[in-house]
Amino acid sequence: MKKPELYVVSLEVFLGRTRGFYSGFFFPKLSWKCVDARRLKFSSRRRWQCLCVSFDLFAIGVTALGRLISSGPSKRLCVFWVFLFFCFRRGGTKLANSMTGMLFALPLRVACSLLAWLSLYAWFCHRYKHRNYEWSCRLVTLTHGILATCLSAYIGFIDGPWPLSHPGSPNTTLQVHVLCLSLGYFLFDLCWCVYFQAEGALMLAHHLVSILGITASLALGESAAEVNAVIFGSEITNPLLQARWFLKEMGCYHSFTGDVVDFFFVVLFTGVRIGVGAWLMYCELASPKPRWYIKLGGVIMYAVSWVFMVSICRFARRKSMKKYRAWRSRRSDELHLKTNGHLKNH
Repeated sequence: MKKPELYVVSLEVFLGRTRGFYSGFFFPKLSWKCVDARRLKFSSRRRWQCLCVSFDLFAIGVTALGRLISSGPSKRLCVFWVFLFFCFRRGGTKLANSMTGMLFALPLRVACSLLAWLSLYAWFCHRYKHRNYEWSCRLVTLTHGILATCLSAYIGFIDGPWPLSHPGSPNTTLQVHVLCLSLGYFLFDLCWCVYFQAEGALMLAHHLVSILGITASLALGESAAEVNAVIFGSEITNPLLQARWFLKEMGCYHSFTGDVVDFFFVVLFTGVRIGVGAWLMYCELASPKPRWYIKLGGVIMYAVSWVFMVSICRFARRKSMKKYRAWRSRRSDELHLKTNGHLKNH
């Protein structure tokens, strides 16, 4: 195998996609058949070389992140991570011979995801020193919301399988990667919320149910389609929620931009999490394939969404009444200005 092809395959192995999507996107001149890890029958040495190159690429990225972070603990953490990977790289070919399907064990993938979110949070804390810790955590949440929405939308609408017609189907490689990515984030955010006591019991329950649902799907090797659909429905409104918080912090919430953000947040939450969520829950309960505890988790998540919906309806009612009173006040002031100084006809 030529060296460029080896790096392409290593990238695909690291990213968990062996269909040639990334190689066809970044290297259109290379045929995807020549770099497909499943079509190329690698020897143990070649598989180990691909894995080592993947580790090298990840180590380079972590080292670059460590150089950007000037704080001592963050640098030591990055250096320790790189050291761990190079020790693993020198572990021998016995591990390469035992790796047939997934090159990373699921706990290691989740640990990598958790470390990535922690590193991103540390960089945001260093970048925005004049802000509080919640500002950096909200930026991490915003990043995960955008990333999880895009990836879960690609899985549901393009890659498949369709969650409404194939609940309980076996997990695909991309689904597993997205679930590990989100599981690492939820673990990070749950620990942050508990440590800083920033959220109430409802949000903590939402995070716990999400963690248990994702863990169950990864352990069973099935039902990732509907779990990814739940992640899509949960995270599609997250960027708007974070934008609302940032507008409040910057003093720009009481403006036309704030009204637009609130309007789309209420519409998306009602249409996706309540409307489409009810359809997904019906398909999940009607199908005999998913396990009963996966169905129970879906019902709990939908119930949590309804509790949030009640709070959102109260908020929308208060804001609508406030806007209506402000409009009536302005209307009466305009009428008073028009009639001021003129005698009424008797």
